[in-house]
Amino acid sequence: MPEREKLKPRLKIIGGDGNAVAILGAARRAAKAAGMPDEEWETVKREAMSRDYSHLLRVLMKYFDVC
Repeated sequence: MPEREKLKPRLKIIGGDGNAVAILGAARRAAKAAGMPDEEWETVKREAMSRDYSHLLRVLMKYFDVC
């Protein structure tokens, strides 16, 4: 398993509010709890928000352990 895979913050979105703003809020809280630097979070957020809802989910799965 690559080193980055082991360090992904856990993001629980199943069973929660499914709108993009709520998911980004949960991702921000998970990132902060895991100690993700603000600069990295801003990069993730910018990438996630650059397209549609499906893209947002794909980007978050790239940076978080989504469950």
